[in-house]
Amino acid sequence: MELVAPDFQAKNSANENLPAFKPRATRSELYAIGERLRKQCPRTSHANWKHNVKRPDPVELVKEADKGRIEQLLPLRHGRMIASPFAFYRGAALNMAVDLAAAPTTGIHVQACGDAHLVNFRGFATPERRIIFDIHDLDETLPAPWEWDLKRLATSFVLACRENGLSNGAAEEAVLTCARSYREHIAEYSTMSTLAVWYASITPEDLLPTIKDKKILKRVKKRIATEKARSAFEYDFPKLAKTGEELATILDNPPTIYHWHGHGSEEFDDRIRKGFSRYRDTLTDDRRVLLDRYEFKDIAIKVVGVGSVGTLCAIVLLMADEKDPLFLQVKEARASVLEPYAGKSAHANHGQRVVIGHRLMQSASDIFLGWFEGHQGRHFYVRQLRDAKIKPRVETFRSTEMSLFAEWCGHSLARSHARSGEAAVISGYLGDSDIFDNAIAAFATAYADQTERDHATLRKAARKGTIDVLIERDG
Repeated sequence: MELVAPDFQAKNSANENLPAFKPRATRSELYAIGERLRKQCPRTSHANWKHNVKRPDPVELVKEADKGRIEQLLPLRHGRMIASPFAFYRGAALNMAVDLAAAPTTGIHVQACGDAHLVNFRGFATPERRIIFDIHDLDETLPAPWEWDLKRLATSFVLACRENGLSNGAAEEAVLTCARSYREHIAEYSTMSTLAVWYASITPEDLLPTIKDKKILKRVKKRIATEKARSAFEYDFPKLAKTGEELATILDNPPTIYHWHGHGSEEFDDRIRKGFSRYRDTLTDDRRVLLDRYEFKDIAIKVVGVGSVGTLCAIVLLMADEKDPLFLQVKEARASVLEPYAGKSAHANHGQRVVIGHRLMQSASDIFLGWFEGHQGRHFYVRQLRDAKIKPRVETFRSTEMSLFAEWCGHSLARSHARSGEAAVISGYLGDSDIFDNAIAAFATAYADQTERDHATLRKAARKGTIDVLIERDG
């Protein structure tokens, strides 16, 4: 049998980018391909990070990422980014994409997240109302080298540990745990049948036994129980909306949630409503029937996380009756920061790119996922605003919680990559030793140092007035 080696970088499409073999290779043959890749890209080479004198100025890259965003919100974006090196990192996906493109790469493509920092992993409810642990935001998703996601995830753990005042040893342990978890689980997925990988999910039943600390276990169980019991009307509606004179409206909570008043507001509402009808067309017939039970009530601007501040995002309130609300989030989808380095998306609409990325990487995706094109060619995707989302309180993590969460995130990322990539090839490349784990730990530490320098450069630009900054105040 003649084995045809995969062209891992040939095509940039969620379906077309998968390695093709004629005839189909066995796991051992795929594993051997991964082993041979070590010669052209040694595992130890991933430890390397050196500041290149030709590296773009970090502030200029922030400004490049600002282009096309709502100008009035840019000071808020900059203000959030200068808060800490970790906050800067969360808003600087483009900066890291530029750096990763210049680093050694295996060339093995998967459907990548593009922004796989640790706050992007959390628990949420499936359509069957099970709680799963998975990656959440996929605005930058694109077929790209698998190690780019792992390097971004590992570095985020170093920065989060530093922000929490944890030791260098704790940070190294978290990264090693994350890399080891990814390596061991990608090996496990490589031995499973195709459908078994596709059906696989990570549930509380999988994660709770890994918690050895009784106090932590108690807190996690309580949090899960609280989220499973919540309903949109009882929990979300009082915080986000109100009723009066038979009219349901979204509550203003500036600067993060507010109605657009004044010039252009009616036009904005009209465009979103028209776009909503085009969004409906991207849903399957059963989902359209479900959506049609709700009536469009109100829309407001919603400023979201650090990386998305300044993009056009909104919250939509729909009601089936006075006690049956549905909150949908409309998020602008721009070109992925990975595109200049991994290739253009196969999808003309970036909202569709994000939706497809969700479906490829998540074990269960939101039932209201869809997309549309709005005014001036802006692309959007739609999903539920909240659905039993259990966001990790990373800012409270000590060393035990950090390593535990690193294990979970490494597992989750491996599962996501195994769905679209050749897990056996990746496993063959990684092997059974900790060589790659140690390389990732060295890279993450060095790149965290670089991030701190870039953050200091941005703060200096803010003091000089090179960039406008708005600092949010509590209360």
